[in-house]
Amino acid sequence: MSNRQTRTDVILIGAGIMSATLGTLLKELVPDWEITVFERLANAGEESSNEWNNAGTGHSALCELNYTVEKPDGSIDISKAIKINEQFQLSRQFWSYLVNSNLIRNPQDFIMPLPHMSLVQGEKDVTFLKKRFEALSNNPLFQGMEFSDDPRKLMEWIPLIMKDRKSNEPIAATKIDSGTDVNFGALTRMLFDHLKSKNVEIKFKHNVDDIKRTSDGSWELKVRNVDSGTVERHTAKFVFIGGGGGSLPLLQKSGIPEGKHVGGFPVSGLFMVCNNPDVVAQHHAKVYGKAKVGAPPMSVPHLDTRFIDNKKSLLFGPFAGFSPKFLKTGSMFDLLGSVKPDNVLTMLAAGAKNVPLTKYLIQQVMLSKEQRMEELREFIPNAKSEDWDIVVAGQRVQVIKDTAAGGKGTLQFGTEVISAADGSIAALLGASPGASTAVFVMLELIKKCFPQHLKAWEPKIKEMIPSYGVSLLKNPELIHEIHTSTARTLGLAGKKQYAYAYA
Repeated sequence: MSNRQTRTDVILIGAGIMSATLGTLLKELVPDWEITVFERLANAGEESSNEWNNAGTGHSALCELNYTVEKPDGSIDISKAIKINEQFQLSRQFWSYLVNSNLIRNPQDFIMPLPHMSLVQGEKDVTFLKKRFEALSNNPLFQGMEFSDDPRKLMEWIPLIMKDRKSNEPIAATKIDSGTDVNFGALTRMLFDHLKSKNVEIKFKHNVDDIKRTSDGSWELKVRNVDSGTVERHTAKFVFIGGGGGSLPLLQKSGIPEGKHVGGFPVSGLFMVCNNPDVVAQHHAKVYGKAKVGAPPMSVPHLDTRFIDNKKSLLFGPFAGFSPKFLKTGSMFDLLGSVKPDNVLTMLAAGAKNVPLTKYLIQQVMLSKEQRMEELREFIPNAKSEDWDIVVAGQRVQVIKDTAAGGKGTLQFGTEVISAADGSIAALLGASPGASTAVFVMLELIKKCFPQHLKAWEPKIKEMIPSYGVSLLKNPELIHEIHTSTARTLGLAGKKQYAYAYA
């Protein structure tokens, strides 16, 4: 066992998209800061950021129905959709800056143009979709959205879904061509390659066992080499805990008051992946449906074209499940170990409040392959079992906390940063829209944790992200300018046919 002590400016825990984004932003803002990354697995982007562990949707609320809620008076609240769309625009701008500056290359290896669609059946949902379309299509952020309830038009858009459909129920869809498929695993690996070239030390197979405050206000980490078992001590002025589901236990170990009364609820997922190239070639879109009653928002069924390793794939899911692990490669004791005296009542309250969700998850776990095929056949009526295999997606840990609006033990759906009052440590918790909004989330973290530097850093931030601090909605001409320039840089402009090249 070694007790070698190493000091650095910034420590990032977890080699996923969040640490990759924060590290890249900080290296542009303050090139001389020393950054060290610890990752317990052998490579970057192996857990939640991995391309097989998430849906790869560039979440911009173009197709996700759970971001637009029908209010009691029948009108559609699009405020969350606007917020998420604006956040994704920040990601597009930052990625464009990196490509234009030659810091990363070959954007087609991580982002592809792909229509985003919403699909519903039944009179009530068709009425809802039409109202949603009317509310969004007048908004400059959602320009180019089309609506159709004509089966012939839908046959053009989604032949695989419409073929052999027997139901006489009303059916409708919206379609917008400016959607994207994002390979967050590939992007994460590109960003870490770039960071390595900037002398960032990335230590794979290193697990952070403990974290505590030192007398001078720094943070000391006890880090174990997974292969040799040797222990090192590392201290830093700022620590970011970006270890996906593994962030909560480390936040608890830090002992900061902001981490008290916070719990986590793990949700696992499965996707079905098509192994028949003829079927894959017949579909070209991300098509999102409506979540079943009792289902969590991240279990909205969707049929997705994906581009992984320059190959076109077709996935359907996710099927939610339950595992007490906080990471795909975690321990069966993760959930139990996260229950502490300060959060036990919060956790119990969440359990009592979420009986329907628990029941739903148990039902999902018990599904046979044939029952999953039946759900798929709601999308593809003539889907054959032998054409589809099951892949296990990543683990997500939803945040449980006491809130003014929801009371004790409220289950949060979304992405959340919890930081110490002095900004010296921050942890990222939660799930979707996560990766898509990584740039926004990390800019917010910078604002919270480095307020003393913000004035000096602002010009550089604006150079990287022109719309930083500006409401796009109030500047429609800026939306067009950003959309056009980022589409050109990222290879999304005029490439409708290009996406078919892999079919």
